[in-house]
Amino acid sequence: MTEVELWPDDGKRRWRLITDMVMGGVSQGTLHAPTAGEHAPVRMRGAVSTENNGGFIQIAMDLQPDGGPFDASTFRGIGLEVFGNGETYGVHLRTTDMVRPQQSYRHSFTAPYHPTVLRLPFVDFVAHRIETPFDPSRLRRIGLVAIGRAFDADLSVARLWLY
Repeated sequence: MTEVELWPDDGKRRWRLITDMVMGGVSQGTLHAPTAGEHAPVRMRGAVSTENNGGFIQIAMDLQPDGGPFDASTFRGIGLEVFGNGETYGVHLRTTDMVRPQQSYRHSFTAPYHPTVLRLPFVDFVAHRIETPFDPSRLRRIGLVAIGRAFDADLSVARLWLY
């Protein structure tokens, strides 16, 4: 089976931190992304708060530098090597079909305390606030999200790939 590494990669893809502060929430987070030559996981930490209609922190990565579509139609799903604090997180996929920020295709997982490989098939992702079926040929962004309830988030990603 063919796999394609998405993280770590050649430096063209960058993780960025997004919090509910973009819509008036008060959740706070940090992102540690390794510098060139550093062999460390990407780490998202923070406090998720549901105050002010908030409730999320996220690290996200566009798959193309211009934000355009990435054709993932020859793959079956997303692979992750993750670890964290035993809390539940989500993988949110966005395609070029989406026009509103709350739209995504979602799959939850628990971040174990020790590095663990997870395989999340595309067929198991659930549409959220969009009726268009998931089209992997139009994949644009992958987000890892702490969402929906007040808790302390701590999630590390050592590797991310398509399988």
